Amino acid sequence: VIARRRVAVFKPERDTRTGRPEIASRDGRSLDAVPVSTPANVLAWVERESFDGTVGIDEAQFFSADIVEAVEALVARGLRVIAAGLDTDFRGRPFGAVPHLLAVADSVTKLSAVCVRCGAPAVRTQLKAAPPAEGNIRVGGDESYEARCRDCHETP
Repeated sequence: VIARRRVAVFKPERDTRTGRPEIASRDGRSLDAVPVSTPANVLAWVERESFDGTVGIDEAQFFSADIVEAVEALVARGLRVIAAGLDTDFRGRPFGAVPHLLAVADSVTKLSAVCVRCGAPAVRTQLKAAPPAEGNIRVGGDESYEARCRDCHETP
């Protein structure tokens, strides 16, 4: 956006936390986003719109493993792709296809938060609510999760 390039942002349909088709940062900034159910929907949108800008994909951990092939197809079209997502789940284990995306990425920027308990760099996501009945996906915000460092993280 700053470079005045066309940007299309996609997010998983299951992420309804903001109540709007957008992605939002912790500091209140937001961008309109296209909610999609599958990585194939991203490819179809790009094709239909003859899109030639930068593609952003938020919450990549919520997509199926097909997200890797979709990102590679977008890059093969000459598009710049920025994918964001958690690389580990609330248990500290690799999360979805994000570890594979990290392996095939041209560059990786790994961010950390601040541990809410001790102030150290937070590299884990602490689940505050009951674990999901099955799997490792529970969409939620501050009411369900908090940032923790490796030492303060407690595995449910």
